[in-house]
Amino acid sequence: MDSIEVFDGHNDAVQFMLDYKPTGRDFLIRSEAGHLDLPRALEGHMVGGLFAMYARPEREPENDLTITSDGYEVRYADAVPLDHARRQIDGYLSAIRALIRRSNGRMRIATSVDEIKAARVESTFAVVLHMEGAEAIDPDLDYLHALHEAGLRSLGIVWSRPNIFGHGVPFAYPRSPDTGPGLTDLGRNLVRTCNALGIMIDVSHLNERGFWDVAALSTAPLVATHACAHALCPSTRNLTDRQLDAIRDTDGVIGFNLSVNDIRADAHLDENTPLDVVVRHIDYLIERVGADRVALGSDFDGTVVPRQIGDASGLPHLFDAMRKAGFDEETLRKFAFDNWLRVFGLTWPA
Repeated sequence: MDSIEVFDGHNDAVQFMLDYKPTGRDFLIRSEAGHLDLPRALEGHMVGGLFAMYARPEREPENDLTITSDGYEVRYADAVPLDHARRQIDGYLSAIRALIRRSNGRMRIATSVDEIKAARVESTFAVVLHMEGAEAIDPDLDYLHALHEAGLRSLGIVWSRPNIFGHGVPFAYPRSPDTGPGLTDLGRNLVRTCNALGIMIDVSHLNERGFWDVAALSTAPLVATHACAHALCPSTRNLTDRQLDAIRDTDGVIGFNLSVNDIRADAHLDENTPLDVVVRHIDYLIERVGADRVALGSDFDGTVVPRQIGDASGLPHLFDAMRKAGFDEETLRKFAFDNWLRVFGLTWPA
């Protein structure tokens, strides 16, 4: 079989890059740590992806996980101050630019579908800038415009914590994603402005009321860059059937999250999750919304993935398992690459 080229809808690798922190990993050198670097990406036939810039809290929470009789609860995270978030996002942008320079033409920032296609033809790895949580953006949205000028093309309004624009969904299982209020007035203005600029809006980590607020306002397809099906694993981070249907009806995309605790019915954080369990979850999503609306959103470097995949170099194992389950090559190509470019084409200006 021909190798399947992959554009991945979500990773958290920027936080761990040498260009961001002196103790980090050199993205240009193969590592055994984490999930993603350029050599392992190329081994897994990745040609690009959305790279998430995420503001970590000033102080990491302690003892925030409670194991319940049938699952878990994570204490709702505190909001992150704008200045603290802004410094980190500026640092990520500087790190990505430094990495691109050091790559000597092996990597580029892509801001359009044509640039992703050109990078693919030129065997250059395409980085699309994404921000996971809008904590760094001011109420007047001046920084949003600056980020767009810098190349930002995708924005998650929240991570799993509150900000001035909306309310992230706390991590819990089993639990409905309907956990609190939706978007604020500032959040509604953020959606409208992203639509006007052509920035894709990511509903991952948003609670259910916030999801429906985005659905009511946005003129672009609904997209979740990294999520799974609540019907199969009822964690708060997963999408209900009704939410999946809304994404389908707007011709959007669900980026399938390789996080084992959002794939497994029991939500166990077990890297020994078999690939047939993973493939059944993908099959459920495709049966629900169609082969044109499910893609890969791995969450590499942000979660625990199945051992049989291991890291980006192991992605061919996933596609082999999908073939064995009966998926045809056209569906595999859509899942791996085509569906992201389709939704980008519907969202970004030509």
